[in-house]
Amino acid sequence: MLRLWKAITRTLCAAVLVAAGLAMPAVPAVSAADGAADLPRWAWAVVRGGSTPTVSYQFGTWTSGLKADATTGDPGQVLVRFPQFGLAAGGVAHVTAISSSPDWCQVQDQWPSGDDLIVAVQCHRYGVGPVAAPWFSVTFSYSGKYIHPIPSQSLGYVRWNGSAVATQFNSSAPTAVNTVTPGTSPGLWRVALPGLGSTGLAGSIQVTAVDPAVPARCKLGGWSATTAAQNIVVRCHDAAGAPLNTGWNLTYHRANAVVWAPVAPYTAFAYTFDNAPDTVSPYLPTPYPVSYNSVPGSIDLRGAGSGLRRVSFSSVNVEYGYPGNVQVTAFGYGAEFCNLYGNWTEASATGLVSITHACYDGATRVAHPATVTYVARDR
Repeated sequence: MLRLWKAITRTLCAAVLVAAGLAMPAVPAVSAADGAADLPRWAWAVVRGGSTPTVSYQFGTWTSGLKADATTGDPGQVLVRFPQFGLAAGGVAHVTAISSSPDWCQVQDQWPSGDDLIVAVQCHRYGVGPVAAPWFSVTFSYSGKYIHPIPSQSLGYVRWNGSAVATQFNSSAPTAVNTVTPGTSPGLWRVALPGLGSTGLAGSIQVTAVDPAVPARCKLGGWSATTAAQNIVVRCHDAAGAPLNTGWNLTYHRANAVVWAPVAPYTAFAYTFDNAPDTVSPYLPTPYPVSYNSVPGSIDLRGAGSGLRRVSFSSVNVEYGYPGNVQVTAFGYGAEFCNLYGNWTEASATGLVSITHACYDGATRVAHPATVTYVARDR
């Protein structure tokens, strides 16, 4: 905790970095009664070595001329600043390590700093400790009141602070409330998202550990659905793989990006569930609703080497050609975790996005189920 408070103090004293950036899209209009605090916010960035994200690898609903920036803190720690997001502190962040080693990243905390929002990210390597110059992909999403023109069953998120629901959103109805029930054993929670139900599994899920003090990683531990609700199990572990009670962020999305942003002209996106990771030849996961391409375009998964998997989303980046963002979450009962095995590739001429991810049992790469989601600026 001392490390995080040192970071907060250092951040509050730092100068705000302003430089030329990407123009934001028009945010859907809301009435004056809704207030500025309830404007939707979404953003993503790729941070390498703690340096400010390349403009082409970040995007967000901030004023033209601003951009996200990053500064290093203690070993393995990076403070990501999203401009003009201070009033959106009730949103959720997700982060995935990009590395050819058994690395993972977690959120330590998030807090407003003037008009901006700081998301503190901490990265670790299994059996080693903090990563000296972490490379990771991060997203942030905020929905305020039930005022947004997105499909009613497309989005739900929860931020669990370790003992209670700190913030939540459910697109199905203004009165819908997501619930979290801790399990009888450590590191286990059951999450219900009412009103977002489906006949069989549909959509995708991302889970990220949130802990200011100790190494933590979280995963999708189980998933079932009824027509009334999505029912999700979250499992979390410490650095050695033992079950851990900690905080976490969870986002469920269906026919919608992992961030709040609606479909074109805001974002293009795709997701899939690698639920048969021993399959070497190309395959499309079933049931089909766990895979989706907003363009539309084809999707396939295949083996890419020992413990490596490759996801291909065709045509999803052809409209605008800007690099997007990828998040990966492991699925299952054990302490396995997943990351991105290097940066993904995007072919601007065809829109083909190729993503290679790796999963680990300790320091050993293994074939393991995972959810993979991609989002890119559309126009």
